[in-house]
Amino acid sequence: MDFQKKLYSTQGEVLLKVQCSLKMRELITLFGKSGAGKTTILRILAGLTTPDFGIIKVQDSIWFSSKDKINIPPQKREIGFVFQDYALFPNMSIEENLLFALPKRGDKKHIEELLEIVELQNFRKVKPSMLSGGQQQRVALIRALVRNPKILLLDEPFSALDASMSQRLQEELLKIHQKFELTTFFVSHNLADVFYLSQYVLHLNNGVVDRQGTPSEVFLKDLPSGKFRQSGTIVEISVNGLVAIVRVLVGNWSIEVVVSKSEGENLKVGDLVLVSSKAWNPIIVKL
Repeated sequence: MDFQKKLYSTQGEVLLKVQCSLKMRELITLFGKSGAGKTTILRILAGLTTPDFGIIKVQDSIWFSSKDKINIPPQKREIGFVFQDYALFPNMSIEENLLFALPKRGDKKHIEELLEIVELQNFRKVKPSMLSGGQQQRVALIRALVRNPKILLLDEPFSALDASMSQRLQEELLKIHQKFELTTFFVSHNLADVFYLSQYVLHLNNGVVDRQGTPSEVFLKDLPSGKFRQSGTIVEISVNGLVAIVRVLVGNWSIEVVVSKSEGENLKVGDLVLVSSKAWNPIIVKL
């Protein structure tokens, strides 16, 4: 991929610049702040948004080339797209949603296989409104696989799920990614998701891929080492004299860390951070 696209957001004009060569059959994360261009990259890969110029080549096939005036339409790109809002047809049953995505000469047995993989075979006649958020997301995921795509695109697939359902869906995603030998792109703001799922990360900052590599290369290379390291999100900062107490949410757990007042001033609620401790001596107590 080597392309550029002007974007317009509440922060003003941003020039999206992407230049990278990626391996097929890897699980790749697009990571960055809101407005960095992550979802736009998915839409460009899907053919729903057109770059201003550049080239997109998948193996030996050119999907887009401004120079040669090539722009393969979405239906010919062999992609599956899972939108953030699921985009299921509310008036159709789960089975009908899947059949709608099936090609004319497609095998209905493939739908049965997909339903069994995500354990929804008993819900085929149910409409989406009767399902939980996690179940709807699983339907959206397998619907994207009905056409046997080479590339799967996921726009923040876990953002609306609780921690336990998110973990379960991640396990199912890994199983599906490996079983169907997919190249998978997913957008995420959660470092825990990135480290659990990703083989490669594209880190975007103001529209530019400023870092890329394995999760460790992108996020941990220049950070302090330690026996205990966990990523999390700052949910509260309180100042007490010369120190600041930072509360970090790690999964379902809350950790309080004491830092200097000046260090606390460089942090804000919502920041993604790495909690590291060089000396960690855990005690195990039977419950």
